[in-house]
Amino acid sequence: MISGPTATGKTELGIKLAQRLNSVIINADSRQIYQELDIGTAKPTPLQRAQVPHHLIDWVAPTVAITVAQYQQQVQQLLTRWHGQGKIPLLVGGSGLYLQAVVQGLCIPPVAPQHELRQQLATYSQRERYHFLQQIDPLSADKIHPHDPVRTLRALEVYYVTGTPLSQLQGQRIPPYPVLFLYLDSEQLHQRIRQRTHHMMAQGLVAETQFLRQKYGDDLPLLKTLGYREIGDYLQGRLTLEQAQTLIIRHTQQLAKRQRTWFRAQTGLVHINSDRPDCADYSWQKVQEFLTAIRY
Repeated sequence: MISGPTATGKTELGIKLAQRLNSVIINADSRQIYQELDIGTAKPTPLQRAQVPHHLIDWVAPTVAITVAQYQQQVQQLLTRWHGQGKIPLLVGGSGLYLQAVVQGLCIPPVAPQHELRQQLATYSQRERYHFLQQIDPLSADKIHPHDPVRTLRALEVYYVTGTPLSQLQGQRIPPYPVLFLYLDSEQLHQRIRQRTHHMMAQGLVAETQFLRQKYGDDLPLLKTLGYREIGDYLQGRLTLEQAQTLIIRHTQQLAKRQRTWFRAQTGLVHINSDRPDCADYSWQKVQEFLTAIRY
């Protein structure tokens, strides 16, 4: 598995290692599963995807709501398939909950999104929703940041549908296979984020956002996510293009900080500095050491 904060070079490293392993890549980015969201999600290019088979990229239409449980099920099926063929798939991406669901075998309540319930809960502020959660499921509230509306809403949704706190429904079924967790990070991350944002703008992020808004409407939830939200504000005249770009960089840096915080709580990570010139060779060395260890 290759993960780490955004803009650290996970895509490039994943391709190089998958080629050496003669294997495949399974996407672990929560937005790259959606079709047509290409530039704003830093999705691997067609040329990159031609070098190594990629799975769960462009999996569903932007209008389809995919749960973590559905993602987990798809990945488990793919892992069974490729393990059966003697291959070692690479899980590549920075979405912590997606990764956790797979490698830690989280038991996820099979509760589909409840649109009417979510609309009702949306009438309350995040502070009020979090307070509700503290009352009905304090264990989940302790694990969820007060400013995390997505996980707060999900915990409330599970409780109101099942009548049981999310913390009581969750558990783990550790997978029966060993996992190597390569954690990629960079001392030049802020510079990398700035460069990637400039590249996205040059590649046509504004045109992509405009196309998506025209095709699916302004209310598409994915258009409220990083990159598309700021460009949407520009298209509606609330920001200048320069202001939108500055905000994308700032919000991406904030995302990277949250990702680093999440990864610090994980154990067994093999830290890789993506700035080192021999990053791919060093990572391959760690893969070989891991494979040697599990064979004996």
